[in-house]
Amino acid sequence: MHEDRVRAGSFGEDPALYDRARPSYPDELVDALVAGAPRDVLDVGCGTGIAGRLFASRQCRVLGGEPDERMAAVARHHGLTVECATFEAWDPRDRQFDLVVSGQAWHWVEPEAGARKAAAVLRPGGAVGLFWNQGQPVGDVRAALDGVYHRRAPGLEAYSILLRPLGRERFEAAAAALAATGCFSAPAVTAYGWSQRYTTGQWIDHLLTHSDHRTMPAEARTPLLEDIGAVVDRFGGSMQIDYTCWLVTARRVGSGG
Repeated sequence: MHEDRVRAGSFGEDPALYDRARPSYPDELVDALVAGAPRDVLDVGCGTGIAGRLFASRQCRVLGGEPDERMAAVARHHGLTVECATFEAWDPRDRQFDLVVSGQAWHWVEPEAGARKAAAVLRPGGAVGLFWNQGQPVGDVRAALDGVYHRRAPGLEAYSILLRPLGRERFEAAAAALAATGCFSAPAVTAYGWSQRYTTGQWIDHLLTHSDHRTMPAEARTPLLEDIGAVVDRFGGSMQIDYTCWLVTARRVGSGG
């Protein structure tokens, strides 16, 4: 996915919507990553700072890296320091970090180059934490929504993380790239479960923050979203999304650089 720059750049079309509509991450995950009391945290692909703010609230010094200036401006508004560049092109200027994190963004980074760069900017004993939310509706509403997608957007389920189980391939690929550097302890993959309830409008806003929906032609997207809204309305105007947040972690071993 890191090669699809059209989808990667779609998030910045409405950064305020992204900041408002995207979910956060479970406290247990953040607590696990800060258990070693990291001081300096690098947030790769920080977007509008949804993840970075969680670490800043735990007394970490957070530096965000974000290729889209429109997204970075929102993160700065929230008090984060952000430098605009892709992770591959970003110049660390000899700075070192205790923790490198990436929330919902590492798949936009070239895996091998990203793993090597994470190793290069981590202090010995520092850690990397890469995490992704995947959520699915529960109960009868899911079947009803599946019917809408089958009718209005056949084939979208083949690649949309909103419509199919994400599986472990994305996480295992990230873990394998970290392991291949020879600079990390054996990576671990951990899952955290949590839930969030959305109104009809909130769910439509959420869908518009996903590149697979946002980059659809308007003539296809508009009736799709209308039918999705009608389904949620039929089920009482709100629905529960059960999330799994997947975390890939590894610790830097040996000398830095």
